[in-house]
Amino acid sequence: MIKELSHLIVVTGHYGSGKTNLSVNLAMDLRAQGEKVVVVDLDIVNPYFRTADFVELFGSQGIEVINPEFANTNLDLPVVNPKIYSAFNQPDSYVIFDVGGDDDGAIALGQYAHLFSQHAYSMLYVVNRYRHVDPDVEEAVGLLRRIEASSRLKVTGIINNSHLSEETGPETVLESIRYAKEISSLSGVPLLGTAVKEDVAQALSGQVEHLYPVKRYVKTLWEK
Repeated sequence: MIKELSHLIVVTGHYGSGKTNLSVNLAMDLRAQGEKVVVVDLDIVNPYFRTADFVELFGSQGIEVINPEFANTNLDLPVVNPKIYSAFNQPDSYVIFDVGGDDDGAIALGQYAHLFSQHAYSMLYVVNRYRHVDPDVEEAVGLLRRIEASSRLKVTGIINNSHLSEETGPETVLESIRYAKEISSLSGVPLLGTAVKEDVAQALSGQVEHLYPVKRYVKTLWEK
């Protein structure tokens, strides 16, 4: 899956989809492959699960983190860190943008749309079938479209990150595939892969296309 991504990678999705954990895994895996990596934290929606929380981990691996400060009263007016602009001029690095959940979070991303338009980029929409008891495919596609409208960018790929935290098993993942494929079919956006915990991924080898084994870096509040 990683081989298909551009050097500018935007990670979006519903709050609770697991987009930050995916962002951390992408950064760590790319770095392990010898790539230079920059992580830009644009999550102004959720103060508890942010890539900025992994500054120490990233620093130990030589991964740069750009963490802008945001105004507390208006999502439309984040305090811009000038380093974000420099991230678009690092062709030898992978730059991962972790964007706040839902369409409100994409507003901060939109101010850089003119810069993204000058480069090839991958914009990933992360979905979790178990985020709701009764997941609604049309609602998920509706959010995808609102994120595109707010950011003025196009989603280029869907990542199925359906999980039940530590209760996730092979059946959990297998039951989510249809949901992810329906979102892909309705939106016209390709399903690039399914992110699965490493131990579960081993059990699913050969059963699911484009598996992406991930570590669980992001913990719940009661685990911290």
